[in-house]
Amino acid sequence: MSVLVLLRHGESLWNKLNLFTGWVDVPLSERGIQEALKAGKLLRGWHFDIIFTSELVRAIQTAMLAMTESERVPVILHEGKMGEWGKIHGKDGKDFIPVIKSWHLNERYYGELQGWDKDHARRVFGEEQVHLWRRSYDIAPPRGESLKDTAERTVPFFKEKILPALGEGKNVLVSAHGNSLRSIVMHIEGLTKEEVLRLNIPTGVPLVYDYVDGKLVRRGYLTEEGYERDLGV
Repeated sequence: MSVLVLLRHGESLWNKLNLFTGWVDVPLSERGIQEALKAGKLLRGWHFDIIFTSELVRAIQTAMLAMTESERVPVILHEGKMGEWGKIHGKDGKDFIPVIKSWHLNERYYGELQGWDKDHARRVFGEEQVHLWRRSYDIAPPRGESLKDTAERTVPFFKEKILPALGEGKNVLVSAHGNSLRSIVMHIEGLTKEEVLRLNIPTGVPLVYDYVDGKLVRRGYLTEEGYERDLGV
């Protein structure tokens, strides 16, 4: 048996300012830093063999801060010259956790809404229209992605990269975003288009699955009190 942990990044500075963020690369707020550290404390003593993150700094920060509680050091694996010059010599793999970044795990791309204050957008475009852009399954904001579009890049990556690692008996941590993780959970849980609209993954709370006999079985959200199995859908 292996374990999959999905972790939504902590609050970012633009989350704090109530701005549409998408692919704009902004860091965690102080609250987000504390959320990541708290997640790390909940996962203290867990042995991860590989970590996947998006290309965005808030997801990378969350993984790195959480892993400060680990006995092993997370190391980002780069490509090109960075990969060549950053190659590790003189150590076996037991001392570090490889971290793989991919744009496939990036947040949903909000297109022309990126940088807009959400309340201002509601006043300009209307409450109903903004709600459709944010919460519908297949309606995209101007020049952006719908959740359906997001799933078309996250789910193939999940199948091609993450599931095989679990099949090899590796424990996997995925640090990503609300919508990229919603699309993955939709796939794992077999949620309908209507059900996934009610799914809201909280920031900084590990969502744990056991990989048993080729299937992912939900333990639930890991909290200080134990596991909360309800996904709210």
